[in-house]
Amino acid sequence: MSKRENSKYKINRRLGVNLWGRPKSPINKRETRPGQHGAKRTKPTDFGKQLMAKQRIKGYYGNVSERQMRRYYQEAIRRKGDTGENLIGLLERRLDAVIYRMKFAATVFAARQLVSHRHVKVNGRRVNIASYQVRDNDTIELTASAKQLTVVLEATQLAERDVPGYVEVDHKDMKGKFLRTPSLSDVPYPVQMEPSMVVEFYSR
Repeated sequence: MSKRENSKYKINRRLGVNLWGRPKSPINKRETRPGQHGAKRTKPTDFGKQLMAKQRIKGYYGNVSERQMRRYYQEAIRRKGDTGENLIGLLERRLDAVIYRMKFAATVFAARQLVSHRHVKVNGRRVNIASYQVRDNDTIELTASAKQLTVVLEATQLAERDVPGYVEVDHKDMKGKFLRTPSLSDVPYPVQMEPSMVVEFYSR
């Protein structure tokens, strides 16, 4: 299990949403933010809205660092097409995100741990970098030892989310393929994500 298994729910409380759509989230019982003044709400400024949009996306992908987010933004600008769509595409190509999408892990934090512990192969080669950018038609597979892990077997049976159409997976062999870069509308976010606001934040 990820060392952030408990602290990740603080992200939900801080942002005021059930970020991953999990039934265990405390936001399901108490929607206010943590702290003495958590129930107080003020109308956010434009900057506040942009910041919140950025924090939601960063948190959803396992609390991606600010340095990494800025790199993704710079790469998204460099590529042709809509910058917000490009940003989501880059985040969805992260190896830990792909492992999460394939339901080899219950959370993106657990997916990151699987990768860092060298339990994941890409095209037959072990990769232990969570931010590794998966390419179209890359084959992702768990190692023989990881295929027997209880947390992995339990994750494949979770009914709270489905495998999206831009990946295919065989849970019997614990093997799958990243088919293509998704558009924003393809990504099964439990809450509304606004990458255009993230772009506005970084372009200030």
